[in-house]
Amino acid sequence: MSDLPPKTMRASRIQLAQLMMPEHANNHGNVHGGWIMKLADEAGALASTRHAGHRTVTVAIDQMVFRQPIRIGDLVILEAEVTYAGRTSMEVEVNVTAENPITGERTHTNTAYFVYVALGEDRKPTPVPPLIAETPEEEARMAAARERQQRRLAQKPR
Repeated sequence: MSDLPPKTMRASRIQLAQLMMPEHANNHGNVHGGWIMKLADEAGALASTRHAGHRTVTVAIDQMVFRQPIRIGDLVILEAEVTYAGRTSMEVEVNVTAENPITGERTHTNTAYFVYVALGEDRKPTPVPPLIAETPEEEARMAAARERQQRRLAQKPR
């Protein structure tokens, strides 16, 4: 068990927004998936760093399914927060929404789960604070995150 004081999910919450421009898109006007993955990783890294109080590095992305296209001119809003904390690793849930800045219409385009490890000054994994849930919804999200982490560990080559 960690000697570090626990932190809430909301303490790690981060929101980023960026207007999608032609350089982010293909010739059909759809934003490249790789660009969205980059933004999602940045949001996740900020949330994990906020929780850990240390630098973090990405070690896994469960999957990223693009359910709706994001177009040039959309405002992409990324919301990230820690949903699981182990000894040195954390899972961060990143939700991606596209907003038409003229009409205000919002479309949830995808959710992805990233795993980060906190690094100490020696660049080796370092302990992170335990995570606490404040609501039944957060408890359910933490339980689902623990299940995903168990699946990840079961798939890890030994």
